[in-house]
Amino acid sequence: MRNAITPLPAALRAIRLDSLDMFRHYLQTLAFSLAISAVLYFTSSPDKPYEVPMVYSLCIGTVSWAIIDFGRHLIAPSAESGWPSGLSGMVLTAFGIVGGFLAGTAAADAWFGWSSWDQSPAQLRTTWVFSLLAGVAVCYYFYTQGRSSYLHGKMQEAERQATEARLKLLETQLEPHMLFNTLANLRALIATDPAAALDMLDRMIAYLRATLGASRTAEHPLAAEFERLRDYLELISVRMGPRLRYTLDLPPELAAQPVPTLLLQPLVENSIKHGLEPKVEGGSVTVRARRQGAWLQLEVADTGVGPGGERPSGGSGFGQTQVRERLAAAYGPSATMEFIAPDDGGTRTLLTFPAKT
Repeated sequence: MRNAITPLPAALRAIRLDSLDMFRHYLQTLAFSLAISAVLYFTSSPDKPYEVPMVYSLCIGTVSWAIIDFGRHLIAPSAESGWPSGLSGMVLTAFGIVGGFLAGTAAADAWFGWSSWDQSPAQLRTTWVFSLLAGVAVCYYFYTQGRSSYLHGKMQEAERQATEARLKLLETQLEPHMLFNTLANLRALIATDPAAALDMLDRMIAYLRATLGASRTAEHPLAAEFERLRDYLELISVRMGPRLRYTLDLPPELAAQPVPTLLLQPLVENSIKHGLEPKVEGGSVTVRARRQGAWLQLEVADTGVGPGGERPSGGSGFGQTQVRERLAAAYGPSATMEFIAPDDGGTRTLLTFPAKT
């Protein structure tokens, strides 16, 4: 027999979550009550035991918290502050302060076995004014805290939307950049080697077909990133022939690691355009992935002419800038990009960012 588990209704789940929030409010109310009792003890009744103002303050605070915190949920609080808006919010606050004072004082009187109403009118007036000011201050604190939490949530949502929009913008910049370079190479090849140009055109069609779906998502597995690089390098190999050699080193255990789509493409393009094409004998491009503890490191290295000439030095060109901005948008300050120019020529670019466990 199959046992069916009925999920809690949404309303009950909301009450459970609100209970945690209310408990946190109650602990804060107790902290405020202890602070108020300490002020009362040192300013108005140092001749009495500290227990007296402490018990009165805790009783008044507890009753006021119960009235206001349960009441605001029963009167449909607004999403912006967590409190009822308009007149209902003010009436609830006033009722909580006055009711908390009367009921809390009665409870404390019962605890000590005397009546606070036997005090002189001046003492009663002082107690009333102090309780009113303390109640208003505490309620204002909780109101601003609820509004601050709402605004903080809105800011986080806006930041997420801005990051997604920025990634989409960068992708729209990268794809035309790569396509323009490929078409320029194809135009040059048509005049010198029509057969190779036709082969290159076929490979470009296949490459664009495979890339189209992947480029519409924010990230994809590292294995898909390496497959797109293989397609691209095969495409370039048609034009460069034996002058281009490449190595793609992806350990199987890292194949499923998610990365931003076409992240390495601009770096490989730079290695081809600025490193290997100006070199008569050509050279090699190596793309390697490795894991170092909690970090994933991707490396693009070439044996080209190195920095200088048309190649931007220090990783400040268009491609490097796009990669650096995409890393910052996806991983924040935890990601780094390091551009290295070895003494024996060529370049190395290292990308390091947190790996997914």
